[in-house]
Amino acid sequence: MDNKYVINWEKYASLARQAAAEGAVLLKNDDQALPLGEETISVFGRIQFHYYKSGTGSGGLVNAKYVVSINDALQEEEKLTVNEELAEVYRSWIAEHPFDQGSGWAQEPWSQEEMPLDEKLVREAASKSDAAVVVIGRTAGEDRDASAKKGSYLLTDLEEDMLDQVCRAFKRVIVVLNVGNIIDMKWVEKYNPSAVLYTWQGGQEGGHSVADVLTGRVNPCGKLADTIARDISDYPSTENFGGETSDIYAEDIYVGYRYFETFAKDKVLYPFGFGMSYTDFRVDCSPAVHLDGETTVRVKVTNTGTSAGKEVVQLYVDPPQGKLGKPFRNLAAFAKTKCLSPGETQELVLTFTDYYISSYDDSGVTGHRSCYVLEQGRYEIFIGTDVRSARAAGSFEAAETLVTSVCTEAAGPVQKFKRMRSGEGGALAWEEVPVRRYKMQERVQEETLPDITYTGDKGYTLGEVFDREISMEEFLAQLSEEDLCCIVRGEGMCSPKVTPGTAAAFGGVTESLQKFGIPCGCCADGPSGIRMDCGTPAFSMPNGTCLACTFDTELSEKLYEMEGAELRKNHIDTLLGPGINIHRNPLNGRNFEYFSEDPYLTGVMASAQLKGMSQYGVTGTIKHFAANNQEYHRRLLDSVMSERALREIYLRGFEIAVKEGNAYSVMTTYGAINGLWTASNYDLLTTILRKEWHFDGMVMTDWWADLNDEGGPASTDNLAAMVRSQNDVYMVTKDSLTNRDNLMESLKKGVLKRGALLRCAGNICRMLMKSPVMERTLGRMSEEEQLAGEVMAGEDKVDFDITYHKVDGSLTLDGTHIDTSKGKSVVYGILLDTFGSYTVRLKAKAEGGKLAQIPVSVFANGHLEGTVTINGTDGEWIEIEKTIGPLFGPHNYVRLYFAQGGMEIQTVTIRLQEEMDRGF
Repeated sequence: MDNKYVINWEKYASLARQAAAEGAVLLKNDDQALPLGEETISVFGRIQFHYYKSGTGSGGLVNAKYVVSINDALQEEEKLTVNEELAEVYRSWIAEHPFDQGSGWAQEPWSQEEMPLDEKLVREAASKSDAAVVVIGRTAGEDRDASAKKGSYLLTDLEEDMLDQVCRAFKRVIVVLNVGNIIDMKWVEKYNPSAVLYTWQGGQEGGHSVADVLTGRVNPCGKLADTIARDISDYPSTENFGGETSDIYAEDIYVGYRYFETFAKDKVLYPFGFGMSYTDFRVDCSPAVHLDGETTVRVKVTNTGTSAGKEVVQLYVDPPQGKLGKPFRNLAAFAKTKCLSPGETQELVLTFTDYYISSYDDSGVTGHRSCYVLEQGRYEIFIGTDVRSARAAGSFEAAETLVTSVCTEAAGPVQKFKRMRSGEGGALAWEEVPVRRYKMQERVQEETLPDITYTGDKGYTLGEVFDREISMEEFLAQLSEEDLCCIVRGEGMCSPKVTPGTAAAFGGVTESLQKFGIPCGCCADGPSGIRMDCGTPAFSMPNGTCLACTFDTELSEKLYEMEGAELRKNHIDTLLGPGINIHRNPLNGRNFEYFSEDPYLTGVMASAQLKGMSQYGVTGTIKHFAANNQEYHRRLLDSVMSERALREIYLRGFEIAVKEGNAYSVMTTYGAINGLWTASNYDLLTTILRKEWHFDGMVMTDWWADLNDEGGPASTDNLAAMVRSQNDVYMVTKDSLTNRDNLMESLKKGVLKRGALLRCAGNICRMLMKSPVMERTLGRMSEEEQLAGEVMAGEDKVDFDITYHKVDGSLTLDGTHIDTSKGKSVVYGILLDTFGSYTVRLKAKAEGGKLAQIPVSVFANGHLEGTVTINGTDGEWIEIEKTIGPLFGPHNYVRLYFAQGGMEIQTVTIRLQEEMDRGF
């Protein structure tokens, strides 16, 4: 019998390859330039050899066992002949112009230097080829926004020259874009290539997926998850994007296609939802039926072309403008067909509820302030294969304004500004934003907290709560003030208390908490696959944008079921993802992690991933809650927006993930919303998340986040504000017991109540009881899982040939020669006369600021002793150390593994711990 806990890596790779291929979006295909047949092709662009599997930062640092390049995959195609003479010219040039990794965290270049083309070389290639493939690549990521400059959002001069020469010399030119997010596309009109294909960043199988689409093995069926406008200045958010301290969301709810379809149709090059196929489809639909607050449309899709393929049907609602003003079209449902043979028809049923097409009234203009309302009037239904081409498919009438949800005014702005709205005749107009009418701090102070009298240790364990032998209240009553302060402090990065190299441990982080049977939960980055900084390999997934473009929830769920198995294998309880922030502007560096400019598509895709992982009892931590739409100065940035925009656009994906995806772990952001840092924003975390959405889970901060009280400064030590707001865990501290913060002081002064800590502790414990770590701690792993653990225990072992250095009390080695670039390691053999514990001390420096994460993992005799993560030192030398051992034999080895480049090492010192105790 198959063991579900033993990962089928071939199936995993196959699903990832399929997802990456189905996420590819064909924007242009003149005269059936694609698919490629039995022919010779010349491939231009260095990125054919250096495939970008993902963006940069924590969402991309996956130690993949392999990455298939586009050149690798095309060479495998039996029907294709790749111009090897041209490929060899590129290889020779690349040998002298190697891939530039950058100098560390957030300092990677957006693109690589392109090889200058000689006109003779291009003409010779054209003379012996049937078609040309031009590959262009881009990256960006955490702490690294894209830029409206050449080499980032814009093409470089050399890339333009490459397109110019190749398009003049070849009759058929196919451009492949290996990018994390959309880029400027004006060059399509200028050079007029035959075909243009967005393939995004497809993970480790990405090269294969590109070949699958180019050859027609997979018929392209991806649809744009974002609008591609003519110029970056056409996006209404660009005017305010990139600020150092604040960003005014003046465009309000008019984000992406909601803006363009309402006010600026002529600015669009490729509309939201657009994507071509190698075949043709006819879409027929019956009139929409609206009954009891739900609308249903039945759609028949017929393949009228000559090859098999899939199609995506999209349903949009055009609401009445009413008193609030609304975008002309809003995605309300979608569905994807199976692979239809020529002539085959499939019926799809699309449904949506009144609530999800309602508008939030933050001004009271409808007579229902702080409510979602379905305003009186006619709601037109449109069905099609993109937002622009969708055609009328019925309507329904709201005879009077209907309240679909009564809410509480929450998290609105205190700063006055004007926002965009749809005016008379659909013209762009402006209005004053309603500002907050209450003091959030008063709500915090009036909150009813758990009233549980401290009993001291009664001998109860969390396992007894898990088994329903005692109540959670009885259990929590045992925890001292010190215990409660410790449980809200997560430890990491790379805590030795959980899976090596992962992002953090939470829960039972002290001996006292473990005595009560509270296990240590484990979380790991991230949205593109599991990041383990100690070098443990993991599967690199297609990026969020690519998966959104599949418009296929079933496929994403199957893929993330495999991710769930991999998490379970590595004893990780929650993946720090999916990332579900909105693509507000194309320049946001982390757009590759996120899904779309549309909140509905975002929420539905996130829910699919959560459902997939849940098949193995693990989950994802949806992030970043909320409005993490800029990386530049993200720690200091205040996102100033209306309550309506917050709820309808920036929270809606999270709401769907909570209500439909059953999310029970959330991560807040670094920055602020309307003056209050999200990690201590009571309205965001309690009023909306828990009271309105009925979220019953755990909330964690982003790593080393700032927190503040309303109107006060932000700092990393104001954990009292965090706890009062019901952000349960601070990520991360080096040591929970000794962390310097204001918890104990606030308890003594009475500004923090024990009940607030008890509430967070309960949330954390419930999270742990939902996680595999609980049953594993109780020794209740199934026989199937135990057997799988034995089967997989020997995976990924590494052997080394090493030279031994004698350690006579201490040994100092020159570290200036060490290659500390990402993925590299150095091994030292050490010969000991004295057995015991030793300390490894590095004198190191790194460029970058304090949010830069540069880990070095320290192994002794193959065992991970721990990972030390330093932040940027702004070029100043510092000393870091890690204790190893005890070591009990003469021959040992120490290995340093660098999961992220950017560190320079001057010396490596290994010294007996007794020597350390007396001081260096």
